[in-house]
Amino acid sequence: MTQRRVRFAPSPTGPLHMGGVRTALYNYLYAKQAGGKFILRIEDTDSQRFVPGSEEYVIESLNWCGILPDEGVDKDGNIVETPCAEHPHAPYRQSQRKHIYRKYAEELVAKGSAYYAFDTPEELEKLRKEAESEKSSFIYNYKSRTSLKNSLTLPAEEVKRRLSEESGWTIRFQIPENRVVKMNDLIRGDIEVNTSTLDDKVLWKRADELPTYHLANIVDDHLMEITEVIRGEEWLPSLPLHYLLYEAFGWEKSRPQFAHLSLLLKPDGKGKLSKRDGDRLGFPVFPLQWINSDGEISHGYREDGYFPEAFVNILAFLGWNPGTEQEIFTLDELVEVFSLERVVKSGARFNHDKAKWYNQEYLRRKSTKELVEAFRAIEGEYLAGFDDKYVGAAVELIRDRAYFVHEFRSLCDFLFEAPEEYDPAGVNKFWKDEVKEIIPQVADFINSLEPFSKNIIEEKLENFIKTNGWGMGKVMNTLRLFLVGRSSGPRVADIMEILGKKEVSQRISNATARLG
Repeated sequence: MTQRRVRFAPSPTGPLHMGGVRTALYNYLYAKQAGGKFILRIEDTDSQRFVPGSEEYVIESLNWCGILPDEGVDKDGNIVETPCAEHPHAPYRQSQRKHIYRKYAEELVAKGSAYYAFDTPEELEKLRKEAESEKSSFIYNYKSRTSLKNSLTLPAEEVKRRLSEESGWTIRFQIPENRVVKMNDLIRGDIEVNTSTLDDKVLWKRADELPTYHLANIVDDHLMEITEVIRGEEWLPSLPLHYLLYEAFGWEKSRPQFAHLSLLLKPDGKGKLSKRDGDRLGFPVFPLQWINSDGEISHGYREDGYFPEAFVNILAFLGWNPGTEQEIFTLDELVEVFSLERVVKSGARFNHDKAKWYNQEYLRRKSTKELVEAFRAIEGEYLAGFDDKYVGAAVELIRDRAYFVHEFRSLCDFLFEAPEEYDPAGVNKFWKDEVKEIIPQVADFINSLEPFSKNIIEEKLENFIKTNGWGMGKVMNTLRLFLVGRSSGPRVADIMEILGKKEVSQRISNATARLG
């Protein structure tokens, strides 16, 4: 059997959208499940749209997610340029392969499946505007090509002269007239399209000696022995052309199978998810932070505090489900259960609250040691005076209330800094005259407790309050106010155990002195 080989082929035209990462993920899962190869290829033939740093961004994003290519990237994260035993299909940048594409385009001309076109951009634009004025549209196809400047209409000598003297000509594919192209999609099933609805796409341009996407990706997929092409549904209209190209080259037997993934939709389901939606609603649409040439910063999931494994889990469920109730999967577990049969045809609506839930679930599964390390990585100087045992206790106290590690400080700052101010609403509500008389007695009792553990504190302090007939809520909320600076927060006994008897006594004393 042929080894399964799939590829992810982004263009370096800006930051990688999370939909692109999902495409890479599904390719990776599909390949790994069968012990196949996942290839990264950079399709950089569109020189006008090239954005510096984009290629590096793609590589770093995939590395962060753990979606590691078998071919295309070396151990240092560089696209391989020279063929070798490990990378026989190098180079993996199309711009470094440009010398091969003209040969294939000329081959199609020789076979009668393509032709030279000499129409200038200005002439074609004029035709488009004329068509618009007549409330129609201009299409370069089987009808119009018979009256345009190309090798199908010009004398052979004229064609030869133009090829040698002009630099603006192109090679266009000759779409057959009125023919039904029958195709199959692994997700969408059988598809039929009549060629009369298609236009003669440009395959190669003399001006920059570069191929268009259609030619380059077909040739490269063939040469790199790709067995399945899994890509976004925006390429579905190009499928008939690609089928016809495989046929024209005589590569039908090695033609890959195709699967077109549905779009990622806005939270309301109305349209494709865009950066503008993320900016408006307050969530990222890129895996990593991106700074454009104007200095504008776009948030990334990594910088917003998401774990890479949570981000991968989020993406996996945007358009696929395992058919069970299980929602949390490691990357290896996803490899085991993934199938294209369970990829949905309709668009996948993005839910930011669900994304945060995923991160929270992964946070809860982390060991205390891992979370302490992550907390220190963010708040190193702030935590410098505290050992790992103390920081670990603080983390355990609030971990279930956090979605992200960067929230830890705000949730447990009172464990690292004694309050200097007290919530006025809490003071007005709980610091009453009767409580002022009680607190000195409570403080003395707390100082007498041994051992100073939360179970002992909780049990004996509760009995002490009840025995004296004091209101439990009044006393405990006042104590929390003194210890935390506000009347809401974790259980008082838990806070006391972490702070220790000496610090608890000091905070009660400070609060009574300041509040009077």
